[in-house]
Amino acid sequence: MTAPSNKENKTSKLARRYRAALRRYLKDTTRAKPASALKLGHEAAGLGLDVLELAAIHEDVLIDEALATKTARVRQRIVRRAGKFFAEAIVPIEATHRTALENNATLVRLNRELEQRTREISASHRKLTAEIAKRKAVEQDLRKSERESNRLLRQSRQLQEDLRRLSRGILSAQEEERKRISRELHDLVAQTLTAINVHLANLKKEAAQNARGVKQNITRTQRLVERSVDKVHRFARELRPAVLDDLGLIPALRSFAESFAEDTGIRVNMTASAKVEELTNDRRTVLYRVAQEALTNVDRHAQARNVTVDIRERPNAVCMRIHDDGRAFDVERLLRSKKSNHMGLLGMRERVEMVGGTFTIESAPGKGTIVAARVPFRNGSRESKRT
Repeated sequence: MTAPSNKENKTSKLARRYRAALRRYLKDTTRAKPASALKLGHEAAGLGLDVLELAAIHEDVLIDEALATKTARVRQRIVRRAGKFFAEAIVPIEATHRTALENNATLVRLNRELEQRTREISASHRKLTAEIAKRKAVEQDLRKSERESNRLLRQSRQLQEDLRRLSRGILSAQEEERKRISRELHDLVAQTLTAINVHLANLKKEAAQNARGVKQNITRTQRLVERSVDKVHRFARELRPAVLDDLGLIPALRSFAESFAEDTGIRVNMTASAKVEELTNDRRTVLYRVAQEALTNVDRHAQARNVTVDIRERPNAVCMRIHDDGRAFDVERLLRSKKSNHMGLLGMRERVEMVGGTFTIESAPGKGTIVAARVPFRNGSRESKRT
């Protein structure tokens, strides 16, 4: 590698001084004429530099200064002032070079190309910034969508698990109900019928001997028959109250509430709007079953003294609230539990949601528990009840 020549050293020093002088001139906007440019131009001419070589030195400074500037207006001002400096610097060179005019034209073209390139770079920068912002927004939306999808997936899995537990609970409850009915039929009705058969056999023996005894046996037998009929009627009411189909929801609930109060000693206060009878049969059945299950839960768990059943018409719907003054419980914990003692709650909610309604439970210490069901009229309007 050869050492730089004397001209190269002088040219390098001149270039550094030129850059420094040009930067000072661009920063000092109060100076109208670049005095140092002419001196530098004489030195450049003395070194044999032509306009293009000096233009290259000039262009390095101009590009750095222009690109470091954010606004087009400032860039234009820099280009104009730099042009004045360069024009002053090439005066000595123009005197020794006949192609000065051509080089000056070249400089003008380069300045214009530089301005155009600067505008293109600025436009590209703005476009790139907008694209980055757009991609960030898309990424944020994707992350939000992913979180929502994960939440819905967890909710779906929880609902599936609840449905499986509810199905198992319903099957278990059905089996237990069948066992209970079978037991009671065997222990009560079957035994009563057996006793009636025994009494009838005794009547057959005593018919010819003791007319008074026959009369007493007939009376006892009639009582046994009446009790059997009452038991069968009670089973039928528990399975499906005929009064619900024959007279409507309000009479059926009043009848059930009276029997409930008589059996449990819990006072039931019921108020209802006659408009609720405009619900369809399936919706009235849902409200009856919810009230039946809610009162049964009060008897089993609440240790309450009073229960209020309120059924009111609301816009496009019927709302039923069952409020007891018994002990409270943690609703969320019970619903999350995998034990079977909350199947009644899930069953009530499932019944109400099956007809497009909403079901809520509120429970707080000192305030008891409120079971609320909102059942809409079909298509948001009243319907005549179906028979």
